[in-house]
Amino acid sequence: MRSRFRGLVSLVVALVLVLTATPALAGGKPAAFRPVVFVHGSAGSASQFESQARRLTSNGYPVEVIEAHEYDSPNVATLLPAIFAGLDQRVDRLRAQTGQDQVDIVAHSLGTFVVQSYLASSPARAQKVAHYVNLDGRTAAAPPGAVETLAVWGEGDQTRAITGATNVYFPDQSHTQTVSSEESFREMFRFFRGRSPHTSRIVPSRHAEISGRAVLFPSNAGVTDATLEVYRVSPLSGRRLSTRPVHRAALTGDGAFGPVKLDSTARYEFAVVRPGAATHHFYFQPFLRDSAFVRLLTSRPGEGLGALVETSDRHTALTIQRQQEWWGDQGAAGDRLWVNGRDILNAANAPRVKRVIGIFAFDAGLDGRTDLTAPLPAFFAQTFITGMDVFIPAARRGLVSITVGQREGGYESVNVPNWPSDQHRITVNVNDY
Repeated sequence: MRSRFRGLVSLVVALVLVLTATPALAGGKPAAFRPVVFVHGSAGSASQFESQARRLTSNGYPVEVIEAHEYDSPNVATLLPAIFAGLDQRVDRLRAQTGQDQVDIVAHSLGTFVVQSYLASSPARAQKVAHYVNLDGRTAAAPPGAVETLAVWGEGDQTRAITGATNVYFPDQSHTQTVSSEESFREMFRFFRGRSPHTSRIVPSRHAEISGRAVLFPSNAGVTDATLEVYRVSPLSGRRLSTRPVHRAALTGDGAFGPVKLDSTARYEFAVVRPGAATHHFYFQPFLRDSAFVRLLTSRPGEGLGALVETSDRHTALTIQRQQEWWGDQGAAGDRLWVNGRDILNAANAPRVKRVIGIFAFDAGLDGRTDLTAPLPAFFAQTFITGMDVFIPAARRGLVSITVGQREGGYESVNVPNWPSDQHRITVNVNDY
């Protein structure tokens, strides 16, 4: 989806980094990089930090030292002791694996409540953390646990602060955007390393080793009753180039999969296949470089938001998501999203204050018509989500054309098959950079 110009710039940067970046591995062991642990916010997952993880590896961090700590955010209050225990285990394991005495922790939104509470709960815990990054979350009267702290704040009250921390303000950035933006990355990297990064772009490599989890939204529980199939697809149509997947594996336990070695310039479909149930198809832009943070957000048949999507053999149902809010009410300063040539974003279904990152679009009422005068209430009531009545015809060997107009400038397009919604679910993942 990226423009040829941006691709050329990234390739030039890649050549520079070959000569300048610190090696990721030395003598078979990770280089001297302190581990980084990301803790997401409400209804979040590791995917919100995926771009930053790739920027870190573009600057020499080994992929093995960057991890996410995921949890069931709707039940955080009752699960806090278990979350703390899991963080203890993760921190100690990473310290042992890397030989580092401490880790760095990054938290966003509700995750800042989790991490601030964690650091303040025990001096022994705080001593294992060198740096803490607080992304658009809780204020505090002092750095939690006396750990050196960077606080990044987006739009909203510009007096928010953590007293005694380094406080940085991006008033033009929305809530989730503070997690994924280049500006946040540069501040975070300087905070961790004491210098500016070589690049804030995601530098492509020839191949990408991809791993991650298929999880139930929003609990982050692993999918255990399905098979994952990965297909290379046409960059023009989104259709599979072969009936044989490049990777197939049963999903068990925590829903983990991979690593799968892919061509970093190609496009792929990840299909979660359940016997007797709709197949969930996930489409991604080229992965560019290694990632362990790929998340396939789904639900059990008949449960969750998926159960609210009306289905038929006549229309296609889409979920479109990115880790940066969609602004439908900001005019030229906002975003555009065309589906089959129709701009579906507006002030009613994606106002800036709603902080939409996930869009459900399907034929509500099964009447074969599109009605964008109001959002679908059951979806709009959910945090970070909206729903739209969009009729997308499902026809034999047909396509759905999706074009994004980024508010920062530039256009990206992708086509996917128009699978009928009675047997298929479709999620299109749009990059946040």
